[in-house]
Amino acid sequence: MKKTISSISAVVTLATLFMMPMEAGAKEMSGKDLAFDKKLGNCIACHMIPGGSQPGNIGPPLIAMKARFPDRAVLRAQIWDATVKNPNTMMPPFGKHDALSEDQVDKITDFVLTL
Repeated sequence: MKKTISSISAVVTLATLFMMPMEAGAKEMSGKDLAFDKKLGNCIACHMIPGGSQPGNIGPPLIAMKARFPDRAVLRAQIWDATVKNPNTMMPPFGKHDALSEDQVDKITDFVLTL
């Protein structure tokens, strides 16, 4: 029994050593970081975005966004679930399918409005 407890303790200690540096060193991602991250928003895969390289051309270019979406809530709803306005859209319903969190959608929305 004593060996089992010490083995468990060693595993927990090792796991803590590996997890803590990541948590301590993890930086808060900005909306731009999220939009350009290939595992998260990946907006650049479909949209031309100023500052991005190798943009996609499936979606419209993300320019003059404040003029196109003067109401932030409308843009956020579009990012959250574009299928509401267009059931045949190619844009993934990021929020509806929990691909992005509420906070991440808010950050991307705020970033896109700066474009």
